[in-house]
Amino acid sequence: MTNSSGKRTDSATRVIQASPQTIYQAFIDPEALVSWLPPKGMKGHIQAFDAREGGAYQMSLTYIGTDHTPGKTSEDADVVQGKFLELIPDERIVQFVEFESDDPAFAGGMTMTWALAAVPGGTQVTIVCQNVPEGIRKEDHDEGLRSSLENLAAFVE
Repeated sequence: MTNSSGKRTDSATRVIQASPQTIYQAFIDPEALVSWLPPKGMKGHIQAFDAREGGAYQMSLTYIGTDHTPGKTSEDADVVQGKFLELIPDERIVQFVEFESDDPAFAGGMTMTWALAAVPGGTQVTIVCQNVPEGIRKEDHDEGLRSSLENLAAFVE
């Protein structure tokens, strides 16, 4: 989906067999987050993490192996700066995310909203990414979002 400014919105949804409370805690604990958030083929490292509204974080995502597209920050890595815009326990996490990159195709930030809704059998987790930088291919982003949701399910179920 593309909005009137020409920026894309990507999303993914999955029902995870865990409570909204368990999923929310997996998101605001930096050790938990870095274990499930990196998509398949990547590992993460947290440099800074302040889980409160207005708080910020920095995370490095490093590609494992050599069979990958070039990273946004370097050949093998993406460095992400994030700011927590809204934290509603067990319901929603809204963050502003920017990649460190010299490539203008990755410039600017996107807003990521993680919505948690209790449903029979668990929690429906929906990720909506607004203003996705044009350098992020939709196919790659969709795959990465699905992979993070799969990792989250494996972490909490």
